[in-house]
Amino acid sequence: MIVVMKRGASPEEKERVYQELRLAGLRYQAIEGVERTVIGVIGTQTETRKVQLDVLPGVEKVIPILRPYKLASRELKKDDTIIVVNGVRIGGNQVVVAAGPCSVEDQESLIAVAGFVKESGAALLRGGAFKPRTSPYAFQGHGEPALKYLARAREVTGLPVVTEVMDTKDIPLVSKYADILQVGARNMSNFSLLKELGKQPKPILLKRGTASTVTELLMSAEYVLSGGNMNVILCERGIRTFENGTRNTLDLSAVPALKEATHLPVFVDPSHGTGRRQYVEAMSKAAIAAGADGLLVEVHSNPEKALSDGEQSLDPNDFAGLMDGVRRIAEATGKSLRSLNG
Repeated sequence: MIVVMKRGASPEEKERVYQELRLAGLRYQAIEGVERTVIGVIGTQTETRKVQLDVLPGVEKVIPILRPYKLASRELKKDDTIIVVNGVRIGGNQVVVAAGPCSVEDQESLIAVAGFVKESGAALLRGGAFKPRTSPYAFQGHGEPALKYLARAREVTGLPVVTEVMDTKDIPLVSKYADILQVGARNMSNFSLLKELGKQPKPILLKRGTASTVTELLMSAEYVLSGGNMNVILCERGIRTFENGTRNTLDLSAVPALKEATHLPVFVDPSHGTGRRQYVEAMSKAAIAAGADGLLVEVHSNPEKALSDGEQSLDPNDFAGLMDGVRRIAEATGKSLRSLNG
């Protein structure tokens, strides 16, 4: 349920509500708006009925949340959530692009690619240190050395770092080096991992599973939010269908569906979504036109020699062309491209 406080409710009146919720054993998340405070209460109908909050001083009204995801719902928060990462605002009226190699291969090539993508307008650097692969014999990433390479590339370029965390035991290590922790499609339903990520403060980029619905993606986000971490970015990266002309089927209809259902920022990954570099630019433009807040794009200085996903990676020249198109689409939709270049 949602507890809407009166305009100008005092700190003491808010604390009284929090105290009643704690006594009832209910978890809650307070959202401080410009004019009033809204409190999202997590619990079953039976649990929430134990407290009578609408009679407390400072409470304007109590509203049930009908959707199964509570904290992610627009019923709780009408305005878009803005997540700030090292000065980069994610969500709202800016489009943010995260770009870089699928796998971090070595320090020199990573810094070179980071420089290219920043010059073209990317605001975040993506790169895999730990790589979940279908084959156990495929390149799995360099682990901590790759995390150090990413941290060094951030020092050189100023680009905040996005990289994947695959296991609960790796959260402290990845958090030490990364600015945004990515949960890959294979781990979208790893609820133990999601619960632990909810206990730490770094933003989470949560990818949709290959066979998951939009509602299931939001329920996975709810695990992180209910742990206290309200900084979640959702990412559509393609789902499994009968179509074999592309690696996955990029479900761009999920973007407006998510924007209607949730206040959380929404990204699109056209690289994994198509698996074909020749389709990435078109799908990037379409994603922004559909209302996406950002993109996740794979870029490699020599895609033919990439250790993973070279067939869907752009070279720096193609990425520069993509960014020109994305910038124009963003402006046509009333947004601007967030860039750290210059």
